[in-house]
Amino acid sequence: MALTVQNQRRAGKVALMIGLILGAVFAAGPVLWMLSSSFKSNTQIFELPPRLITDTFSFDAYVAIFTDPETMRFFLNSYIVAGAVTILTLLVAIQAAYAFSRFDFRGKRILNVIIVSVQAVPPITLLIPYFGLMVALGLYNSYPGLILTYMVFTLPYAIIMMTGYFNTLPKELDEAVRVDGAGSMTALWRVLVPISIPGIVSIGIYTFMIAWNEYLFALTLTRTIDMRTVPIGIQLLMGQHSYEWNQIMAMSVLGSIPVLILFLFFQRYFISGLTAGSVKS
Repeated sequence: MALTVQNQRRAGKVALMIGLILGAVFAAGPVLWMLSSSFKSNTQIFELPPRLITDTFSFDAYVAIFTDPETMRFFLNSYIVAGAVTILTLLVAIQAAYAFSRFDFRGKRILNVIIVSVQAVPPITLLIPYFGLMVALGLYNSYPGLILTYMVFTLPYAIIMMTGYFNTLPKELDEAVRVDGAGSMTALWRVLVPISIPGIVSIGIYTFMIAWNEYLFALTLTRTIDMRTVPIGIQLLMGQHSYEWNQIMAMSVLGSIPVLILFLFFQRYFISGLTAGSVKS
């Protein structure tokens, strides 16, 4: 009987490992094919039978991207927009979350409902209203227009997450700072923020990913080539009569690198930050 139970446990572990391996292959397969195709010519990509590793590696796609000023402008625009959205979102979210976590004020409950409600609205339903608003404000086809639009979608999540994180920190920390004669802002920036780095990093990475990968609003709220971002630049490589598949794959690889680097360098902060606000001590 004991041997049978042991065999069942081993079979379960083997089945679990097989499932995890298949899942990893399913998830990594498209990424590996994208990376491989970026070093091929268009004819090699469609050769039969298909090969993941080709005999000759070609850097023509990367050379074409790095030597094209318009393409490099796409990356510059994405860095400017995503970086500004991340910094501004964190600055506003940290202070708003501190207020929600530490103070009771009139309208607090209503503001909480509004923040949660914004998260529940599908972004596509706001596309036409935001287009009209940006045109009316003179922000169409500009960095401020994209930045303000993205912040509407990143701020609610950031405020909710940071509020949950601050709720796990004892209020005695604030009181100790006030006893020493300092104010609330000193308690926030000198005490709470340094020990909230995991939460701030996780929210920052999430915000950067949203702004970096966004396509629909970047397409609608910009008009000229010099204001397009990386997702739009990839789409522009799909011509009317031919697709530059190797350049599309190479640009996709280059577009994935910033987020990958952020996650690799801040992985431990990211994981701990996502789980820190789930349990209140």
